[in-house]
Amino acid sequence: MQKLFVENVAGDKVYLDGEQSRHIAKSLRMKKGDMLTVCDGKGLDYGCVIDEITRDSVTLTVCYKQAGKSEPTVAVSLYQGVPKGDKFEDIIQKCVELGVHDITPVLTKRSVSRPDEKQAEKKRERYGKIALEAAQQSGRGIVPEICEMSDFLSAVKHCDAELKIVFYEGGGEPLKNLFAGDVKSVAVFIGPEGGFEKEEVAAVLRSGGVAATLGKRILRTQTAPVAALSAIMLLTGNLE
Repeated sequence: MQKLFVENVAGDKVYLDGEQSRHIAKSLRMKKGDMLTVCDGKGLDYGCVIDEITRDSVTLTVCYKQAGKSEPTVAVSLYQGVPKGDKFEDIIQKCVELGVHDITPVLTKRSVSRPDEKQAEKKRERYGKIALEAAQQSGRGIVPEICEMSDFLSAVKHCDAELKIVFYEGGGEPLKNLFAGDVKSVAVFIGPEGGFEKEEVAAVLRSGGVAATLGKRILRTQTAPVAALSAIMLLTGNLE
């Protein structure tokens, strides 16, 4: 069933704005009487029927509400080394579909792309839209936050995840060895095109993290987070 995110649901009626109305009428070609799901972004799903639909507005009646079942049991925070070009957009889309909780772009010593604060904030607006679209398409219960860009050491310092993993081509623990217990929050650090410097890996280790490997092959910066998320979701029982 089609899912849309709304800011709030009050009572038994939901009123959608012009952009969402046009999406329903033109893109999805939905009609009066059709069912869809709206989500408040906090894990609650509302099954609704379309009561009225025009070019500029849609009115829904709530038929039922229930706790969403699509969110993973583990909150994965991705700290992604800023890549070149539009690779970060692909990373957001795929990782949101796979269940990431939030994504922070980080500047590392080997980052070639180094947008200034104004450029980064402008891109962040677009990234938020990509996350929203991916969350709706994949039936998520939340829209993962795209956080402000950070330098690498600050990101490590302020990360409070239960398990911190830096994926490093220089080797590390097999990922399956890190999920023996019930892990609730994981931070994943992925380098840009040139990978991490040794001192950056050491910073994660000093903070209580662990270096891990995704196998014997060296993955591209846009492939590594997708592989890591997939493996983590499988190891934590979230791909069943």
